[in-house]
This record gives sequence, structure tokens and C-alpha cells, in this order.
Amino acid sequence: MADVVSELPPSRPPSVAEPGSDIRAGTPVPHFEVIELLFFAYRAFIGGPDRILADYGFGRAHHRVLHFVSRNPGMSVTELLEVLKITKQSLGRVLKQLVDTGFIEQRPGPADRRQRLLYATAAGRSLAGELAGLQSDLISKALQGLPPSAEHDTRRFLAALAAMEDRGAPPTRNDDEDGGDDAS
Repeated sequence: MADVVSELPPSRPPSVAEPGSDIRAGTPVPHFEVIELLFFAYRAFIGGPDRILADYGFGRAHHRVLHFVSRNPGMSVTELLEVLKITKQSLGRVLKQLVDTGFIEQRPGPADRRQRLLYATAAGRSLAGELAGLQSDLISKALQGLPPSAEHDTRRFLAALAAMEDRGAPPTRNDDEDGGDDAS
């Protein structure tokens, strides 16, 4: 497998800062390379889905809503707001577009008819699956040639990073379920 870092564009002009120092105050910042790799990885991770979503006039917010509603049929609007950590107003426009274009449907709750439960339609599940497929293939390719523990370690790293701000990251699976071990 090729060295990913060597294939990336230069991260900064040489005169900006010395490696390992904070641009602002000369404070040690040992993770510039990881920060930059996260930027490049995110760009690669969302690039394919962004191109597909653009064909529908959708963006990343639509993708997130479609993803979580498809994965959690019958979730309430309130639950979705909690997962995404956005305001009702921010969700409103995106959800309206997805409902109006037939990708998501809203149904009243069984006990409280005012409650709105969200379901992806067949078209919504298909689009969500296509986007997840692209991202899953990308993850599989990135894991090729790495040690067997790489996926487990990646999950632990990303879960720990997400937990730093408790941004609604899904709970991590029990390590025994995916064959990983916690001996580190």
C-alpha cells in the first residue's frame, strides 16, 4: 500500500510554521499531520456522495438526515434533532425537501398523533444505500493491507474523537460482537 502522506499535497508553505509548533503562539502542537489527514480523509469520504446528492439538488444535511432515518425507521423528529445536534429550524427545510421529493415520509405516532415519526421511502432507502455503499467501499479499500486490528482501532479512535463533544455519535458496538479485542 502506498504511503498516503507522501501522496498528499504539501500541507503548508514552508515559511508558515515549523513542524510541531502552533502557528499562533509557538506552542507545541504534535498532531498537525493527523489534523490534515482528517481533512483529506473527510474530503475523500464525502466526495462521491456529494456528487450524487448534487444531482438531486441535495447537500450534506440531506445525506445525514437520509442516513439516520434509513438506519432508524420510525425515529421521531425530536430524536433526529438530538442525534444531529441541530435546531428544528435547520432541520425543517431539509426535511421538507426530502418529504416533498418522496425520499422520506412522516407518520403520526401511535399514542400521540402530534408526534411525527420518520421513515425512508423505497427511493430514500435506495439513495441512502447507494451513498453508504460508496462510503463502505472506500473504507474497505483504505483498510486493505492493514493489520486485522485496523478496523477495530479505527472505530475506537473515531468513537473517542466523537465522544469528546458528545455530538450524537451512535453508541459503539460491544467489541466482542465484531471479533475485536480490547487488549491494547
